Amino acid sequence: MFATPQDAEAAFYEAFIKRDLEAMMEVWAEEDDIYCVHPGTARVSGYEKVRESWRQIFSGGQDLRFTLHEQQMIHTMMLAVHSVYEQVTVAAQPRAQQTMIATNVYQRTERGWRMVVHHAAVAPATTKPDITGEPATKTLH
Repeated sequence: MFATPQDAEAAFYEAFIKRDLEAMMEVWAEEDDIYCVHPGTARVSGYEKVRESWRQIFSGGQDLRFTLHEQQMIHTMMLAVHSVYEQVTVAAQPRAQQTMIATNVYQRTERGWRMVVHHAAVAPATTKPDITGEPATKTLH
């Protein structure tokens, strides 16, 4: 169980780095209305299709690393929306490969906070995230 959306997000990126499908799917809610959009691909919906999309990504064998920048968060009692810039590097290559923009949505469930949406896209070339800023958090009541 993830006590906070931040705990779920940390587990999401750790599972991604480790290419651990079971750990990745522990982060996701076990619902038919979850969905995921990987960069340059169509939306996949439902637990089994989301699982299969991650299995395919992990089978590629790349050791990826993520540095998150300019995190913006909106939290309510039941939902949390995190927008982050992901600086992605391949472990064997010291230079950053690509900057992505990701939106991660978490829902409070009986089993703690779980991911219900992940949408990632390549950041525009003109986007230069401010890597010195602290995460912005907004809590709505």
